[in-house]
Amino acid sequence: MTSPFISDREAVAPQDLIDRAKQFGPPRVAIARAGSPLPMEAAEDATKAGIMTPVFVGEADMIREEAKKLDWDISAYPLHDTAGEEEAGRTAAALCGAGEADVLMKGQLHTDVFMKSAVNRDAGLRTGQRFVHIFHITHPDGGRPVLISDAAVNVAPDMETRQSSVLEVKKLLNKLGNDRPKIAVLSATESPIPSVPSSMDGRALADWARQNVDGVDVSGPLAFDLIMSPKAVATKKITDDLVAGQADAIIVPDIVSGNALFKAFVYLTGGCAAGVVTGAKVPILLTSRADPPAARITSVALAAISCGLAK
Repeated sequence: MTSPFISDREAVAPQDLIDRAKQFGPPRVAIARAGSPLPMEAAEDATKAGIMTPVFVGEADMIREEAKKLDWDISAYPLHDTAGEEEAGRTAAALCGAGEADVLMKGQLHTDVFMKSAVNRDAGLRTGQRFVHIFHITHPDGGRPVLISDAAVNVAPDMETRQSSVLEVKKLLNKLGNDRPKIAVLSATESPIPSVPSSMDGRALADWARQNVDGVDVSGPLAFDLIMSPKAVATKKITDDLVAGQADAIIVPDIVSGNALFKAFVYLTGGCAAGVVTGAKVPILLTSRADPPAARITSVALAAISCGLAK
C-alpha cells in the first residue's frame, strides 16, 4: 500500500524558467556517455525546446541507435566516439575545459566516475572555487521556487564551503531575476545551542554573510518550519527576521539533511527538482535515472541561465 504521504502528482517543468533560458543562446552541452534512452531523450527535448546544442560523447554506434529509436537526425551535431565510462567522462570534461562545450552533463555512467573526471586537474575545469550543488525546486501548481544547497556533492561541508554555497546561491538567484535573495541556514532550532553544532554554525554563517556579502539577507539558525511557514513565524512571534517564512533558498548543514529535504519536496508534493553544480569553469549537470523528464529539461534550462551566453 502506498503511503498517504507520498504524492502521485507529476513534476511540471516551470515554463517561466524555460522561457528565461530561451533568452540566451543555447549552450553546447557535452553529454558524457550519451548512448542510452534517458540522456538521449533529455537531449532531444532540450534541443527541440531551443535551450541546448548537444555534443555527444560515448560509443558512437549506441548513440546513433538511440537517436534512431527517437527518429532524431543528429548528423548536424558533434559526436566523439569513446569506449567505456572513464574515457567518456574524461573526453566530455576535456571538451568543456578546452572551450568546445559550455556545460558538462552526466549520461549513462556512475556519478563517482563522472565527478572524478570533472575535478581532475587535466580537464581544465577547476577555478579555485569549491564545487557546490544547488537544487531549484518548484511546485506543480507554480509559485516561487526554493533552492537547496548542498544536497548532492559536499558530504560534510566546512564553513568555507558553506560560505561558497551562500555566494553561489545568491549569484544564481540574481540570474533568475531575484535582486535581493533571502537565504536561510537550516538547523533544528532558531537559537544557537552548543549541543546542536549546526545551530552554532548557522549563526556564524549568517554573521559572516551580513559582514561580507552585499545584496542578500541571510538568517540562521532557523528550523524548517520557520524557514517555510509564515504561520509558524507568526505563532512564535518572530517579528524582526527578514528571511523567516519567506526564504528563497536553504543552506543545509550536511548532505543527509539536504538529500532528505529535497526528496521530501519531490515525493511529498510532486516538486520538480532541477540541479546544477557550480564553481567549475562550466555548469555541471548530475542527472539521475530517477529524474522525470521535467526535472531533466529544467536542469538544462538552469544551466543555460547559469551560462548566460549572449545570443
